[in-house]
Amino acid sequence: MRFMKYIGEIWRCSALFRTEQYEKLGIGCYQDLYLIEICEKPGITQEEISAALFVHKSNVARQVASLEEKGMAERRIDPSDRRILRVYPTEKGLSVLEKTRSVRKEWTRRLLEGMSDEEKEALSHSIECLSDRAKSIAREYGEGEDR
Repeated sequence: MRFMKYIGEIWRCSALFRTEQYEKLGIGCYQDLYLIEICEKPGITQEEISAALFVHKSNVARQVASLEEKGMAERRIDPSDRRILRVYPTEKGLSVLEKTRSVRKEWTRRLLEGMSDEEKEALSHSIECLSDRAKSIAREYGEGEDR
């Protein structure tokens, strides 16, 4: 089976599409996931982002710093525990959120174009099963949380 090859190709093609669409917004194609997480959960910690996205903490720190430099997010010290940094979206970050969602939705629409509702449902179920299994395996190595 070569499905990992195909999953990788789909992901890279998606990144190319999003890169082109996000250029006007000033974000990179991998920053959309971080921005969505921050906007949907204001005050989230970097550790929580790492667990939610199944990425290494150093990647989160770099991406959050980049979003902060672009004026889309800000880190604040938690007043009840000064060791904790919480991440909040800025107005600029919130203003970009809907565009990132529409770009991702458009990619999915175009990708699934021509498939029947039954095929889409079967594919969705299969992908969800693979995702659940992948997260289970990742948790064995101490990364991520159940979403």
